[in-house]
Amino acid sequence: MSVYSETILLRSKDVDLYRRLRTSELFRLLQEAAIRHTEQLGMGRDRTLDRGLLWVLLMQRAEIARMPEYDEQIVLKSWPGKTMHLLFPRYSSIETADGEPLLKASALWSLVDAKTRKVVFPEKYGVEIEGVVTGGEIAMPSSVRKTVGDREEDFTVPYSFVDLNGHMNNTRYFDLAEDCIGAAAKGALLREISVEYQNEARLGETLHLRWGEDPPGDYILSGSTDRDVFRMRLRYQ
Repeated sequence: MSVYSETILLRSKDVDLYRRLRTSELFRLLQEAAIRHTEQLGMGRDRTLDRGLLWVLLMQRAEIARMPEYDEQIVLKSWPGKTMHLLFPRYSSIETADGEPLLKASALWSLVDAKTRKVVFPEKYGVEIEGVVTGGEIAMPSSVRKTVGDREEDFTVPYSFVDLNGHMNNTRYFDLAEDCIGAAAKGALLREISVEYQNEARLGETLHLRWGEDPPGDYILSGSTDRDVFRMRLRYQ
């Protein structure tokens, strides 16, 4: 059974003012583990990036029992689910070095042509990843409902938010959401998060953000240009 495992010691750069792992850093760790495991499985850049293909995230979800903290050693595990035509499911978990479960996550990845930005058929390029079942999987992400809020703000994508795919990196959406909502800055504990990436945001594009809270502690935030770009739901304790 192919399960990627990595032991990580959290440093000061990884945490917030409450010494808890930043949400954006959490999803960066999950993303990097998925990439490293995909490379181990023989589907690295020579099979994708060097042939004009990009791995992109479509949806992500996490259920959090406790966010890891500064100077804590954690064990991150990542494994692929069964490929669904154009979609590559992936599951993750994080626990302490002593085996305390901290969180579980799931995601849907796909392959797109770097020039056309269109989803491609992976079998056409010989990209195959065998899925496994561990019993530790949570439900796959699903669509996030539309925002029902009256808070609005515009945000222009800066250079520092853009990655090698030429668009705003998925982890930056979590920083943006937490800055807008403000719950994390007040010390609220994040328990569940879901995000749906609908279209990419390029350097210099302006996103119109809208968010609201309903019920208490449950936030929906969305961003759009002339098209819907993303929707995110964050549930705090």
